Amino acid sequence: METNLKLLIENSPIEAESLASEVYKTLNQTDSLLAEVVFVSEGEIRELNNSQRGIDKVTDVLSFPTLDNIRGKVLKMKDYPLEIDEERLFLGSIAICVKRAEEQAKEFGHSVNREINYLLCHGLLHLFGYDHIEENDKAEMRRLEKLIMNNLRILRV
Repeated sequence: METNLKLLIENSPIEAESLASEVYKTLNQTDSLLAEVVFVSEGEIRELNNSQRGIDKVTDVLSFPTLDNIRGKVLKMKDYPLEIDEERLFLGSIAICVKRAEEQAKEFGHSVNREINYLLCHGLLHLFGYDHIEENDKAEMRRLEKLIMNNLRILRV
């Protein structure tokens, strides 16, 4: 499936193209976009979390957006000429800890595939400017995550 939100992923444990397409469609995007996704060890994500956020612990997913104040906006390449890469607007990078995803899948009683898809969805929404610091922002982000996951029929299994 061709999507206008291309993910640069090496050694992906999931088929991520349909998720990227669904996020793109749900957020009403129209221009060609690009995001990098890396799968890392517990040590690597802990190091990233510590160096980038000052939090010295393992986490499940980290996002590093390149654009600010874009939540709810339809992104246009012409508005961000310095962020064009491979003729696409570069949104940023996402790091996912597979070991933590495996642990959470077991804890929540669903598949590792479902958990990694959820973490990727969560990370992509962060790249699009969504966050979960304030309760109303968290509710909006959770609503979008649920909508995207349900539309793809990536439920609890």
